[in-house]
Amino acid sequence: MQFTSPLLRGTLIRRYKRFFADISLDSGEEITAHCPNTGAMTGCTQPGFTAYVSPANNPKRKLKFTWELAVTPDKQWIGINTQHANTLAQEAIEQRVHPIFEDLQDIRREVTSPDGQSRFDFCLTQRDGSLRYLEVKSVTLAEGSQGYFPDAVTSRGTKHVQGLAELARAGTHTCLLFCVQHSAIEQVSVARHIDPAYAAAVIDAVEAGVQIIAVGCEMSQEKITINQLLPVIL
Repeated sequence: MQFTSPLLRGTLIRRYKRFFADISLDSGEEITAHCPNTGAMTGCTQPGFTAYVSPANNPKRKLKFTWELAVTPDKQWIGINTQHANTLAQEAIEQRVHPIFEDLQDIRREVTSPDGQSRFDFCLTQRDGSLRYLEVKSVTLAEGSQGYFPDAVTSRGTKHVQGLAELARAGTHTCLLFCVQHSAIEQVSVARHIDPAYAAAVIDAVEAGVQIIAVGCEMSQEKITINQLLPVIL
């Protein structure tokens, strides 16, 4: 995923009210950028982190910049913008990073489940005509090299996982894909210590036949690319 506009470098002053981040650009200008991340962002928002922002294409937008990336003092990159997770996931699918994608024929995004009760990020059509529903989650919570999801209680995420499990029990292929946007993370686990209900739903989903995949990213000021599969430890 290439950034459409050159990113501007600065230093994070603070993130507040979930959607706002004050950043001092290297040019000396102090700005308030949109923070496109509704999570707790634990470990991602320390004042003093290097921050990269993209200029808004819409001149009518109230906030003229979007916070895209952070870099920690020990040079670990973090993808702040969770909206990129689906774009990165599609690249991973198209690149056949996992054997379950090898027989891919078609990709559709934002698809309602057959029962009309859930909406998933992707529906993949295999060459034999079978379908695979896939939900994507962005992972940025790191404790050393261990990544966790979620970073806050997520009833919505639990509902998505339960929907995947119901489809799997009915014989439909399903997958939960963790898109890891933190360069320090080497493996991913569900965060039982943060959201036990979500963790229980994931364990139940695996028992029902839902496949769990994690992919890691390489990040820079120019682009974010999927670069590896990561182990998932449940």
